[in-house]
Amino acid sequence: MQKLANLSKLALAGLFSLSLVACGGSNESKTNETAQAAPAAKVEPIEWKMVTTWPKNFPALGTGAEKLATSITEMSGGRLKVKVYAAGELVPALEAFDAVSRGTAQMGHAAAYYWKGKVPAAQFFTTTPFGLTAQEMNSWLYSGGGMELWEEIYAPFNIVPMAAGNTGVQMGGWFNKEINSVADLDGLKMRMPGLGGEVIAKAGATVVNMPGSEIFTALQTGAIDATEWVGPYNDLAFGIYKAAKYYYFPGWQEPGSAVETFINKDAFAALPKDLQQIVRAAARQANADMLDEFTALNNSALETLVNEHHVQLKRFPNDVLAELRTASDEVMAEVAANDPASQKVYDSMKAFKEKVMKWHEISERAFINARAGE
Repeated sequence: MQKLANLSKLALAGLFSLSLVACGGSNESKTNETAQAAPAAKVEPIEWKMVTTWPKNFPALGTGAEKLATSITEMSGGRLKVKVYAAGELVPALEAFDAVSRGTAQMGHAAAYYWKGKVPAAQFFTTTPFGLTAQEMNSWLYSGGGMELWEEIYAPFNIVPMAAGNTGVQMGGWFNKEINSVADLDGLKMRMPGLGGEVIAKAGATVVNMPGSEIFTALQTGAIDATEWVGPYNDLAFGIYKAAKYYYFPGWQEPGSAVETFINKDAFAALPKDLQQIVRAAARQANADMLDEFTALNNSALETLVNEHHVQLKRFPNDVLAELRTASDEVMAEVAANDPASQKVYDSMKAFKEKVMKWHEISERAFINARAGE
């Protein structure tokens, strides 16, 4: 009888235990459920600073930096937040490259030819006189080996470059006197950065380098006699027409100027792979968006300048353009010969241009001429 009683107790205990399991009443089950219900630990967003060479909210260029930062923040779901600092807010405009190189900021937005003093080959990645159009520049960068070369020359500075915009063909500049011959360039004090500046200096002008924020005052006070900036859309916003009335084309010096974003290499490497891809995708989107904006808005701005502000629109004389083209070939060869990195980049770009020009003779140029009835 005692054995039977013991067996009954064991059976009851077993049933009670099974009941607890079935009802979720065991301590182990409750612990598992609690663990499953616990919310995931909150991941703090990564915060980056972007320094630029542009005035705050300046059309297309300054706003392009803001749009890029917004795209990265939104595409990452807020995991990577980018705050933009206009020129002078965190560092002076022309110190942006150094700030990103040393990690004061993780990201920058500028034009590569601003750094020619420390990286001579950098200027090729903005534009070259009588060089690649925006379409050709993007093709060279993304499909012609240009981007690999750009990354190579920035690597010693702990920076990863990316194209982040393009202005398309720019204007030739603003002048306070007419340019009727090459002699009119002699002694002219002109703001013109990059290789274009070296070309016009070879033609007799005195080149003055300064950030965009200083252009208007310098032109108005006579510190400079002429300036190039970008094109009608930007130039109207800058009010340059108040300081000079002669507006020349074509923009031989900047036929397709790329805008860059540049990123501290250590900061970029520390990102998860998906965030790295988001940054690259956002830069590629920004590259297209800026060119679209310039193309859509330049002509209406030009009409405002001519019709409302009585700007005198003029074409450079053919002999002036011919002289500048000759000087350009000489300058490009000299810069390349004096710097191995520049030679490597120039050779790549030149070979690409020669090939793409042959195609564009029977595609782009032929079509545009046909469209115009020529």
